[in-house]
Order: sequence, then structure tokens, then C-alpha cells
Amino acid sequence: TYTEWNNVSTAGGWTTWLQPWSSDLKLHAAGDLDISDGTLDGRGLYGFYWSGTQWSNTNGWNISFNSVDSGMDSGNGKAFGFPVRCIRGF
Repeated sequence: TYTEWNNVSTAGGWTTWLQPWSSDLKLHAAGDLDISDGTLDGRGLYGFYWSGTQWSNTNGWNISFNSVDSGMDSGNGKAFGFPVRCIRGF
């Protein structure tokens, strides 16, 4: 949710690869799907994850991270192929 992303951001963000995975969110560097052709980009280099909270009809909140920092953004259109986090296993 927006609240989860904002909590990370307000606490200073993540500055290592270990922090996103060690957090309660259990995120890894999944990369994203290229908006132009659907190919997988950046796997192992960065993570972009959608929030369950939308920012507008065309944009959604997301969090991104790499090996040295993280950030929250609302400027990416929903057409971007960012992963979502599994919140409950079956």
C-alpha cells in the first residue's frame, strides 16, 4: 500500500540489497517489463513494485530500489509492467 511505501521512504529508505528483502515486505530485485516490447529488464539490478493504492486514473504509486537507494514515485503510468508483492500464500 501507499502507507507501506511511505513508511520506508520516511524512515530514510533502503541503502543496500539486503534491506528490501530483510524488511517485512520481502522484496527482491525483480526488474520490470519494458513498456515498448514486454521484455524483462533489470532483473537482479533493481526492483519496481506497484502499490495497491492508485495515485490517479492513469498513474499508480510505486517504490523502486537498487543497490544504493530507494524511492517512492507516482509519475509512472499503469502501463508499466511492474511486479506486485505477494501478501498471502495459499
